[in-house]
Amino acid sequence: MGALADTTRRQILNRLARIGEATATTLAAEMSVTRQAVVQHLSILETACLVKGQRIGRERRFVVCPQRLTETARWMDSLAAQWDSRLGAIKRIAEQAHLEGVGPPGQQTATEQEETDDS
Repeated sequence: MGALADTTRRQILNRLARIGEATATTLAAEMSVTRQAVVQHLSILETACLVKGQRIGRERRFVVCPQRLTETARWMDSLAAQWDSRLGAIKRIAEQAHLEGVGPPGQQTATEQEETDDS
């Protein structure tokens, strides 16, 4: 989900979720980016179906699309679980190697270190 990779877009999305509905001008007023930058970020979020814009008179008001955010959260949870599993496997391999006295090339094993300490 590339649309959420940018910090500014996440800030816009968070603010929009908090206040419910806003224009690009309203969102830009409390940010360190220009209104035009906020419009570009909103366009990316809208393309990703994370926000929806509706023209009301001369203004375009944006709201968060909760269904899409729920789907994104599920995807991110799944991705996090996969990484947790991979990192757990790496940890187990490293711990087993440590117990067996196998270390990276050039590093003394636990047994070699004990022999050096004893001499």
